Amino acid sequence: MQWLTFYPGTPIVTPVIWANFAGCVLMGFLSEDQALFRDEWASVEAGSEKGGHITDMEAKNKAERSKRKKTIPLYIGLATGFCGSFTSFSSFARDFFLALSNDLPTPVNHPADLASTSPTTTSTMPRPRGYSFEAWAAVVIATLALALGGLMVGAHIALFLDSVTPRIPKHLTRRFIDPAIVFLAWGSWLGAIFLAIWPPDRPSGPSSHGSWANETWRGQALFALVFAPAGCLLRFYASLKLNGLVPTFPLGTFAVNMLGTAVEGMCYDIQHVGVGIMGRIGGGRVGCQVLQGVQDGFCGCLTTVSTWAAEIHGLRSRHWYAYAAASVLGALCLMVIIMGSVRWSVGWSSPVCNTGYTDKIYG
Repeated sequence: MQWLTFYPGTPIVTPVIWANFAGCVLMGFLSEDQALFRDEWASVEAGSEKGGHITDMEAKNKAERSKRKKTIPLYIGLATGFCGSFTSFSSFARDFFLALSNDLPTPVNHPADLASTSPTTTSTMPRPRGYSFEAWAAVVIATLALALGGLMVGAHIALFLDSVTPRIPKHLTRRFIDPAIVFLAWGSWLGAIFLAIWPPDRPSGPSSHGSWANETWRGQALFALVFAPAGCLLRFYASLKLNGLVPTFPLGTFAVNMLGTAVEGMCYDIQHVGVGIMGRIGGGRVGCQVLQGVQDGFCGCLTTVSTWAAEIHGLRSRHWYAYAAASVLGALCLMVIIMGSVRWSVGWSSPVCNTGYTDKIYG
């Protein structure tokens, strides 16, 4: 999605915003949906038919459904697993710092630019500090607004499609889907690890085009797949253990978002400076690719915008203001200390590996 939304003339130059928006739409749909898992609460509705006003009974049933949904493995996998990994708070934090420091990659906007001295997505021009603050605020406001808007869009889609949304039979999920996912997940993870270690069809010779192609897709995809499950599982257990400690402040989500942001900033720094005795940028091509995998895989799946937005939406006004502000300002402080200390002292060099959509070649 980042690759598709990074194109010449794009009005929004932070492509991760669209992944965050799409993940929030799905999260909103899953949160509001009452059809997919209706088998799970059939007994609840049957036991609530006696007594009480219809509005009270509906509200009670809906609250019970929401509570039960959070215990369904398939729902956890779709909401916490997929939506949480699809969205990325650490990439959001990285981008708003790059906007602040005037380093945010921007596609070449006009064909006339191509006639100049080879412009790139990272070409920049000096600008006043006020514009840098505006750029930071634009990324923050646009991301938060689209994330909260995505939740509402997803909820309305769920209500609109309620009559045609299929029901997933309980016996199918518990007897077949849940056990199958265990084997599929472990098999896929091990497959990604083996492919990262031993890429298939790897021609010999340093000048082989096939070898370069294998190294490229290994760095862009496989290393991220290797590190992604660890980040997702850590986020799940941190939220499970810590979110209930402070009812008005989801401490688990906040902690993983801050940890992922810090790791993202450190990996970005190492990827753009000389490392080791030889002083190679990012430790060489493989080292650069591993760092990119940690950023895209571990940090991207450890941090989440969809859950963050859902928690903001569910808190009272004064509480969500404090939670949102603490998350954004905490991430900003971390990035200024970690990325800013390197950016404004020794400076950054171009990485020696393909880092994703920023290296996209238009044809």
